[in-house]
Amino acid sequence: MKKKLTLAFLLIGLVALLTGCNVNEPITSESTGFWNEFVVYPLSWVLTQVAEFFGGNYGLAIIIVTLLIRTLLLPLMIKQTRSSKAMQALQPEMKKLREKYSSKDQETQQKLQKEMMELFQTHGVNPLAGCLPILVQMPILLGFYHSIMRTGEIASHNFLWFSLGEPDIILAVTAGVTTFIQQKIMMGGAEGAAANPQMKMMLYIMPVMIVVFAISFPAALSLYWVIGNLFMIVQTYFITGPKIQSDSPKTGGAKK
Repeated sequence: MKKKLTLAFLLIGLVALLTGCNVNEPITSESTGFWNEFVVYPLSWVLTQVAEFFGGNYGLAIIIVTLLIRTLLLPLMIKQTRSSKAMQALQPEMKKLREKYSSKDQETQQKLQKEMMELFQTHGVNPLAGCLPILVQMPILLGFYHSIMRTGEIASHNFLWFSLGEPDIILAVTAGVTTFIQQKIMMGGAEGAAANPQMKMMLYIMPVMIVVFAISFPAALSLYWVIGNLFMIVQTYFITGPKIQSDSPKTGGAKK
């Protein structure tokens, strides 16, 4: 769990770094560099084509392309969500092993690691399975973020009540709220968050960071976050179903 928390902080740091990287430089067919030529510009081109198809509606284009990308990434997201639930189901047994081998000497820790691996093998759980999908998704999602921020036409358009090129506090708060709901559902509700103080901390830190970012950047980005979060909420609910509330880790039901 500590490794996952560390990975989460690293990803947050990566987002923070890339949010400030060339976001004011418009993306065009003349932009150079692997990131621009093969990730950002193609996504920007798709956005523009979809917007033109719908009469220059870039807000609708952001929604449609966001849903399209999330759908294409769905197999990876499903794998990530199931891995997370499987690890959550094993937490009570992992806690017992840590209590059994509480000594910090090398021999005891080796026994702990051995029994942990046996536990994972018995239940068919790969503790690293949830990390790879995240690492694969991030470049695509960050690339789409850059395509939104660097497609000049977006800033001059309005959608619903807000300007896509200006921050919008309502949309920023909505992005934070939907981030919180998404994380809470993935953790298995209040019980899941309470079971791990580190994850409970992330439950509150991430939404706050999203709001801070959202009120500092154009509403087009907030719209992207809100739609992505809503997709994840629906996806997680249908993957895990009603078992989010009733499926106790004690059942050991995640043997996938």
